Amino acid sequence: MTHPAPLAALTRLSLPGRYVLLVSGLSLYGLSLRLMLDARVGVAPWEAFHLGLTRHFPLSIGLVSVLTGLLIVVFTAVRLRQPIGPGTGLNVVLIGVFLDLLGPVVPDPVTLAGRWIQFLLGVLLLGLATGTYVAAGLGAGPRDGLILGLSRTTGWPVAHVRTSIELVILALGWGLGGLVGWGTLVFALASGPAMALGLALYGRRNPPQVVQGVADPRRE
Repeated sequence: MTHPAPLAALTRLSLPGRYVLLVSGLSLYGLSLRLMLDARVGVAPWEAFHLGLTRHFPLSIGLVSVLTGLLIVVFTAVRLRQPIGPGTGLNVVLIGVFLDLLGPVVPDPVTLAGRWIQFLLGVLLLGLATGTYVAAGLGAGPRDGLILGLSRTTGWPVAHVRTSIELVILALGWGLGGLVGWGTLVFALASGPAMALGLALYGRRNPPQVVQGVADPRRE
């Protein structure tokens, strides 16, 4: 049974339109991370790591995200020979920029219920953001590229590589003092379905390929 994909037409935009789609997706991604961060109930593994680093260096979490992304891109390009698309550089920079810019305007809930509502909204928005940036078809993000490169060079399945990396990053983030809580567990359980939903809105129905950022606009 074929389900409707109300945003599928956007995957067939001209190149300028796809760049607009990419930037829109990355801005939504930055907003989703900020919503979860300011909810203070736990964050995703990479954000726990980035936040942990801010406790030891005089850097904003957005700048830490950008610098980490740059290091990953250099490693994957030089050591893993992983292809880099034009969207990769924008991914590195814009998510971190939006993460910092949105800090003063994103609510800081006082009640526990409000914090959880904001966190879950962030998870849902992350799914839409992922579908939007992937639908642009302009290249994988740096962390997705690392996963794909390691999977290709080691022969491990993508899912195993992703889980292994995120467990290591989570442990590092926890050790550095990053925000690890019940929200981290909820993110682990809910982010996959949220991403699948976001991809489905654009008619992308192959999560193992697309969620990892293999953004071939011809692939359904």
